[in-house]
Amino acid sequence: MKNLVLFLVILLFITNTYAEELTPERIEKESIRAIYIPMADTYAGIVAFEKYRDKMVYAEYSIERMASWPELRAYFISGEVDMAFIMCPMAMDMFLEQPNFRCVSLMQRDGSALAINDLLNVHVNLSPNKADRKPDYKVANAYTQIKNEIGKPSQCAVSSLLATQTVVLYKYLKDYGKTLALGRGETEDVVAVAVAPINSPAFIKKNNSRGIPASFEQSLPWADVVETQKFGHVAWYSKDVIVWPNGHVECIVIATDDCIKSKSHALKEVIQYIHQAGLDIEMARHKGSQDMLAISDTIRLHIPEHNEEAILQSLRPDLNVINYKNLNVDKKGLKLIMELAVEAKILKKFLDIDAFTDEHFSTDITQIKN
Repeated sequence: MKNLVLFLVILLFITNTYAEELTPERIEKESIRAIYIPMADTYAGIVAFEKYRDKMVYAEYSIERMASWPELRAYFISGEVDMAFIMCPMAMDMFLEQPNFRCVSLMQRDGSALAINDLLNVHVNLSPNKADRKPDYKVANAYTQIKNEIGKPSQCAVSSLLATQTVVLYKYLKDYGKTLALGRGETEDVVAVAVAPINSPAFIKKNNSRGIPASFEQSLPWADVVETQKFGHVAWYSKDVIVWPNGHVECIVIATDDCIKSKSHALKEVIQYIHQAGLDIEMARHKGSQDMLAISDTIRLHIPEHNEEAILQSLRPDLNVINYKNLNVDKKGLKLIMELAVEAKILKKFLDIDAFTDEHFSTDITQIKN
């Protein structure tokens, strides 16, 4: 009897000790450092940081803003960070050079727009109602008319020549028999030039003051920034150019192979909360102004250049021009962007989508139909 009591005491001691070791307070958190560019694509990552980082058990999640895509690319390649929120074609180009990372999630679907300045709008005459602004022939024909008038193609700013927005612009022009040059060109209808997203409103404003028709195709809410500040106009949204179930792939999450291998629990937790934050944004945009103002305040802690009205306009539920649902890896959607990018000569060649992606970090909470 004494032996049995002694055995039970020892068993209870071992059980309690083991349980204490597994409590959240005793788990040593793994650092998950993410980098981003100031665009609506990254809103879920920002909301996850502000709302959920203290609730994370495995991850010490941090985010750091980059000034440009070249800076973000170089910093990620350096190996000093674990994750990047990045444009799909750029990630593919990096993977072709050095396949030591994977796409582990989407950041959002759809989410970019074409903005034109007043001089370009003279040829287009956009509807005052944004819901009526579709990627029809008007802007495409205006590009050709301007080229004939000034003797060279006008410039359209994109955040990078390797951006999803460049693919969208190519697809739009192709649909109307127009051509796109990358960086420079004399015979094409439009020339895409790389301008950091944060500088794109100044690009529109400067060209307008110089009497030069110009445009940009950038991630939201930059098009709404120029319209709310009354020196440009939203011409159309990318969701109407590349029509895809649940919305086309735009910005994705990439994680290093080292992070995937050595910090898998922490990485999965961060992605889980990014997906949850995406759904929080979706719920807020449908609940009403007070909830959206709270989301806007959270975003503007990190991106003050996105004025409140531009954020609210970009997230209007009636337009639904960007969404944060169905964020698990979409191989077919990635393949579509890749094929268009290769066709446009934005990417040099195809890559193996299966090798490029890792679906182990998928969640259930994000699968919601539009």
